[in-house]
Amino acid sequence: MSDADDAFAAKVAGAMYARDRVARELRISVDEVRFGYARCSMSVTDAMLNGHDLCHGGYLFLLADTAFAYACNARNDVNVALSCTISYNAPAHPGDCLVAVAQERVKGNRTGTYDVTVASPSGAIHALFRGTSYQLKAQVMRE
Repeated sequence: MSDADDAFAAKVAGAMYARDRVARELRISVDEVRFGYARCSMSVTDAMLNGHDLCHGGYLFLLADTAFAYACNARNDVNVALSCTISYNAPAHPGDCLVAVAQERVKGNRTGTYDVTVASPSGAIHALFRGTSYQLKAQVMRE
């Protein structure tokens, strides 16, 4: 990848984030985006806790899905989720900073496969997510 490609991916991510009400509302930070790659982060708040005072798995999924979305849309082609699975490996607690890293594994003509790891800065892995994307005939940045 070139610096121009990275700059273009960042521009696409900015356009997408401007319309991403969920990410903004939950204060998910889109920290880095390149073609086929994204890193997003989020802090666990009290509002995200389940009945066991642990981060609800839905929020871990949401963070992973957000990183997946930014990775598969970075080339400016609109991609949506075709299928997603997640395995929960360790609980997250209030105040934890979670980092989701999405990496493209396979990119075909219309589909792609991405792996996302949700971890704490300490290295604890909270969840492993795999998503398959489907490319629509549309662009993220609308001219």
